[in-house]
Amino acid sequence: MNLSNRHIKPGIVVMEMSGRVMMGADCKRVEQDVEAHILREEMFIIFDLTNVDHADSAFIGQIVKSFSRLSKAGGGLRLAVAPGMVEGVLKMTQVNKVIKMYPTAAEAAEDFPPAS
Repeated sequence: MNLSNRHIKPGIVVMEMSGRVMMGADCKRVEQDVEAHILREEMFIIFDLTNVDHADSAFIGQIVKSFSRLSKAGGGLRLAVAPGMVEGVLKMTQVNKVIKMYPTAAEAAEDFPPAS
């Protein structure tokens, strides 16, 4: 997995992932990055999964865990997902019923409350 972080708007971070996202080191890195953003009070995060071509069940669990952690901290998580395998898995596991999904990170960012 390749992972990079960027600010799309004040208070909104996009974690762009690509390639295969799997259990182990990939999930741990996502968890550590989310915690680091929370410590910096960057509570609104978008997981940009548009370039992820494979995600295993451990990563789907990590998405839900990150959503829960951010919600408890007073923030939120949105997903940018392209049509394909990852979108299918998120719908099959009904993650899309809990975490909002958008076709792009820019559209996902519009759903967050304005920065104060």
